[in-house]
Amino acid sequence: MRNAIEIGNDFIVTTDNSGGIGEKPGDLVAVPDRVTAYFAARVALLEQWAGHAEPVTILIHNFSGNASWEKYVAGVTDVFHEVGLEVPAISGSTETNMELVQSAMAVTMIGNRQKPPLIEEVAWFTYGTPLVGHEVLERKGEVASLRLLKDAWASGMIHRLWPIGSSGILQEVRKMTGEENAEVETVLEKTKSAGPATVVLVAIPADKITEAEAFFGAMLNKIEIIN
Repeated sequence: MRNAIEIGNDFIVTTDNSGGIGEKPGDLVAVPDRVTAYFAARVALLEQWAGHAEPVTILIHNFSGNASWEKYVAGVTDVFHEVGLEVPAISGSTETNMELVQSAMAVTMIGNRQKPPLIEEVAWFTYGTPLVGHEVLERKGEVASLRLLKDAWASGMIHRLWPIGSSGILQEVRKMTGEENAEVETVLEKTKSAGPATVVLVAIPADKITEAEAFFGAMLNKIEIIN
């Protein structure tokens, strides 16, 4: 799996952080705290799914001050409402002794891992466009939809997924396959950051490809992985 830690008894931990993005005057990207938390939670949830797990507990690590806590909780909640899941218990802590000049926060999820079905023949595709910074908000229609991914997962249209982060498609493929010299052929920029997982690799069973292409539309693109 991706950036996940197994802690025993079929539980895994995933996390994502954000710095310099929020409502403070010193932030490099000015967005509502709620949006910052939404995208951090989005990445942590996708990494849970990459490990075939569903989150049961969420921790928010807030370094932005008391005023940001409820906004961060709201952003995390938005993610689960979007995909139609019950919001797990949320806890965490807030730094109140030191006031930072930039926003900083992280979302950690603990999830229960399920055994994936055995499917031998799959094809890999990218879903979404690599976007980072202000592009994420300006080109929202090109961001991989959590709701579509969840629905495709539930229907068996997706066998496996792997979120793409700041290292880009090529490096994430190398992490996923364990092949340091793996190469990819894709219509997308393979070294560009995908920010908060605006692109997701999806493995689609051979007999579901036509259905998936109709379901996801133009943002689904075949990728060739060369080991």
